[in-house]
Amino acid sequence: MQQLKIYQSRWAMELRRPDGVERTDEEAFALVAEAGFHGMALDLGASDMAEAKKTLPLFRKHNLECMINAFPDTIDGLQPVLDMAKEFDASYVNIIGQVMPFTVDEGVEVVKRWMEMAEASGVDVLFETHRNCITNDLFYTLQLMDRLPEMPICADLSHYIVDREFWFPLSAGDQALIRRILKRADMFQGRISNREQVQIQIDFPRHQKWVEQYKAWWEEGIGYWKGRHGPDDTMIFLTELGPPEYAITGADGFELSDRWEEALKIKGWVEDIWART
Repeated sequence: MQQLKIYQSRWAMELRRPDGVERTDEEAFALVAEAGFHGMALDLGASDMAEAKKTLPLFRKHNLECMINAFPDTIDGLQPVLDMAKEFDASYVNIIGQVMPFTVDEGVEVVKRWMEMAEASGVDVLFETHRNCITNDLFYTLQLMDRLPEMPICADLSHYIVDREFWFPLSAGDQALIRRILKRADMFQGRISNREQVQIQIDFPRHQKWVEQYKAWWEEGIGYWKGRHGPDDTMIFLTELGPPEYAITGADGFELSDRWEEALKIKGWVEDIWART
């Protein structure tokens, strides 16, 4: 039977409050486990590898699965992350590649090399739709996907809505571009943006049109995933609401909403979508 697993991001558990109050990793892992998440994602863009490796006992203590977000800035820079993934028994290494060739031909060679390295290491990888990396631009990424049908995609649509400044409601043409990502995505990330801000508060009335649009995209994408995958496959959905400066703050430096409560709400939405899709 197909299964949904929802992970939370360790980076998203950071508070970064102006008064210095912060969660410990122990507190964060305990909260995530108690809330019924299946795993935690380690973000090597927010923490170096040595610090991230210290969390291995917490994964075991709280019976949480692991995935790793990697930001390799050279081809060979991915290998230490693949080695770490074996140590942590990570479900995926999610690549936000900092090698950014100008041409699609060059990009194809980079992606192929990273996929070959992952296969040789016995580690599953994804390529996240993300700004400031090899998949920075929607049009460039679609060309990579066309050239590499085997390129696995992690869909974080928030980056492309900002990158392309898509108007709401989206035109049929723009929706068709997003649909090409949805049809290929093997994993989804839960962040909601509008055309100007990569992470918006999900309870504000003025943001509801975008909330409903993202819910519709996740439902469509999950439907495609279920149709493409086998009866015993597992889909991971990652809630990843970043701390300031991703999260918008007031003049006092405090956030305008509670990201942990928002993560729990998105988790519930996705569980409902999965059940009815």
